[in-house]
Amino acid sequence: MQEDQTPEVRTEIDLDELRRKFDTEARYRSLSGWQALLVTVVSIGLSLFHLWTAGMGLMPQTIQLSIHLGLILFMVFLLYPGHKKASRDRIPWYDFLLALAAAYAVMYHVIYYNELVLRPGLPTTMDIIVGFTGIALLLEGTRRVSNPVLPVIAIFFILYCYYGRYFPSIFAHRGYNTMRIINHMYLGTEGVFGTPLYVSATFVFMFILFGTFLEQTGMGRFIIDLAMALAGHSTGGPAKVAVLSSGLMGSISGSSVANVCTTGMFTIPLMKSVGYRPAFAGAVEAVASTGGQIMPPVMGAAAFIMATMMEVPYLEVAAAAVIPALLYYFAVMVQVHFEATRLGLKGLPREHLPLILPLLKSKGHLLIPLFGIIYFLIAGYTPLKAAFNGILLTIAVSYVKRETRLTLSKLKDALEGGARGAMGVACACGTVGIVVGTATLTGLGLSIANAIVQLAGGYMLPTLMLTMVACILLGAGLPTTANFIVTSTMAAPALFKLGVPPMATYMFVLYFGIAADLSPPVALAAYAGAGIAGADPMRTGMNAVKLALAGFLVPYIYVFNPILVLVGVESRTALLAVLVVVIFGIAFLALRNREKAPRVRIAWGAAAALSLAVLAYLIHGGRIPLQFVLAIVTALIGVFLLGMSTVGHYKVAMPSWMRALALGGALGLLVPGIVSDFVGILILATIHLLQTARARKGETEH
Repeated sequence: MQEDQTPEVRTEIDLDELRRKFDTEARYRSLSGWQALLVTVVSIGLSLFHLWTAGMGLMPQTIQLSIHLGLILFMVFLLYPGHKKASRDRIPWYDFLLALAAAYAVMYHVIYYNELVLRPGLPTTMDIIVGFTGIALLLEGTRRVSNPVLPVIAIFFILYCYYGRYFPSIFAHRGYNTMRIINHMYLGTEGVFGTPLYVSATFVFMFILFGTFLEQTGMGRFIIDLAMALAGHSTGGPAKVAVLSSGLMGSISGSSVANVCTTGMFTIPLMKSVGYRPAFAGAVEAVASTGGQIMPPVMGAAAFIMATMMEVPYLEVAAAAVIPALLYYFAVMVQVHFEATRLGLKGLPREHLPLILPLLKSKGHLLIPLFGIIYFLIAGYTPLKAAFNGILLTIAVSYVKRETRLTLSKLKDALEGGARGAMGVACACGTVGIVVGTATLTGLGLSIANAIVQLAGGYMLPTLMLTMVACILLGAGLPTTANFIVTSTMAAPALFKLGVPPMATYMFVLYFGIAADLSPPVALAAYAGAGIAGADPMRTGMNAVKLALAGFLVPYIYVFNPILVLVGVESRTALLAVLVVVIFGIAFLALRNREKAPRVRIAWGAAAALSLAVLAYLIHGGRIPLQFVLAIVTALIGVFLLGMSTVGHYKVAMPSWMRALALGGALGLLVPGIVSDFVGILILATIHLLQTARARKGETEH
């Protein structure tokens, strides 16, 4: 078996305890007996409901959303204790009452659907009581499954709706009474039951369910083994394995902290075992896992919200995210390589690693559902239908091999795991609907945009910097989906006022909202990595910020150069160009490895030449703008220089002046313009020559 060839890394860390410490969604009760059976039945019922509606057609929006949120809140009060001293192995009577009350308050929309439809805007006393109860229990459920941050934000916005006349003049409004607020937030489709919850109850749930089905087939272990086979032998191999495996897992899982705790239990001890510092090892895993939130296809569910807001096909959003995500991961890979070179770290022995061909032969069929999802999306299926077909394909493909087969027990675990995995997202989407409802009721988003633009004097760069700070502060401690909705509602309008294209704007706020998972003092993903690595949390967080520096710069670049997020470029041809550039880059790097056999070097040389020929044909035929290809290439070179500057090492250690020069060259290449690109490439050539001379001199002296 290939698994036996993978190096074993033992650790004394309690994974469940670590996840409970940093991932609030993991702090659920461990039930037994009839109570566990009740939760299992409700969970499976919820997943089957979503599978049925995805395959046969959605119910009316309010009914679909009410069943979704009602069953989830019912499970939240059963599974999550209300305070630290509450029982963790049984459900107290009062939580049963809260669960039933929450389910009724939400299902009220289903029970009295016709009456509510016939009298919109004219709520009865009972409507207001149920609405108040539903909002209160939703906030409490969100607090339990997530943390107090989002409910506190929602309460602030509710108070803002009521006391608007007492706020500073730039944010002031006339104020609304309790009946108007509850009617807007709970009984209509502008608040709790608005777009965020709709996306949760359709696309997001199905993609989470798709991920749990893949997980039950052994996909997680396969991804780690595949990363080991591809990169484990290279310089600093374990860190590159962490980047590859965590990026792939994170793009499906939708949670940076959960991803750190899953893949990090293997990759962080492995990095430490070959000589990486604990704080650096924890930071690599945190940065790679967090980057999964901006890596298609799932992107922490934010992509679905983004597509709905812009009223464009989901495929356009996923395609636009590809180049920024590649730049992010390329930057991390460059830095871990230079760090390994600086420390003299080697890769793992090839005899201890899985062989790629036998690995693909034994488990390669697990990749078919992922390629299937991409095909369905390109073919024009809705994300909902694509995820549904992906689940069916996963079940069918799992029966190719006995070890990947989805037995009845695994199917039960997948259905239950999908419902549990959706609880945090659903509660966050329902709660953040209050924030969106406040913006539509009071016009707060426009007021914040005016304030940011005025404070920045109407200049683009200061506006971007203030928006970045606002996104990091607003995104602190929030799940990815809620994070994006809050930042896009509160911060994005400032960029719209300055004429930034919607795709670039939403990508900008998404990146910096997610950056809160890496930036101290919150930095949940970095702290989880520190817990596994046994490192200082603050030092790990600072290392993570340094590694993710490209992630902090790239958003500025595609605001000034929107072609990198496919503004003005057709998605399919753009993806083809990216694929050709990536193939050429891989072939070029492979050719530099002198250990390759002549036959292998000829093959890689042919791949490089063919990719260049295809690229030239596409450009000459007018299918792909030359400007787009140049933007990709110069951005990749700029990120390479940026990684060199951050680590302070290329072939040998770099003096401070050379690091500053590399940073200047990186910025020149990342900013659009022929002159700045030429200067950046000239700086790279100069540094290469100087470093090569110093490296030869050092070899001669030794």
